[in-house]
Amino acid sequence: MLVKNLMTKSVTCCKPGDTLDVAAERLWRSDCGALPVCASGDSRTVVGMVTDRDICMHSHFNHRPLNELMVEGAMSHGVKTCKLSDDVHLAEQIMRSGSIRRLPVVDDSGTLAGIVSLADIAREAAKQGHSEIPEITETEVASTLSAICSPRA
Repeated sequence: MLVKNLMTKSVTCCKPGDTLDVAAERLWRSDCGALPVCASGDSRTVVGMVTDRDICMHSHFNHRPLNELMVEGAMSHGVKTCKLSDDVHLAEQIMRSGSIRRLPVVDDSGTLAGIVSLADIAREAAKQGHSEIPEITETEVASTLSAICSPRA
């Protein structure tokens, strides 16, 4: 199964120069825990990710309110992505190796096209659970979750 068939297509992003209160509001309105950070300007090129935890911890350790701190200071850099045409098993491998639950999906030009999460993959595995030959199994999802949650060395 291809990533493009599982991903969430309508994805909100933020920019490195946005304040953390803007990012927090977008997370709240989108009912999600992570946002892709796209390059400044009109670009939808992914340059990082920011999570609700990143926002809280950055504010706490800097002793400043969210409206005084920029996304750039809290976001993760060197973001991993997958392509629309990638198989879901490749997406899971990337998640395992990077200990990440959410993966931005880009098109051939590197533009943000969606996001695929481990939850998306788990829901599909549950749907396919009664198929004779499932493309995704609940055992695979459990293995990926276990790898993601393993303590870092």
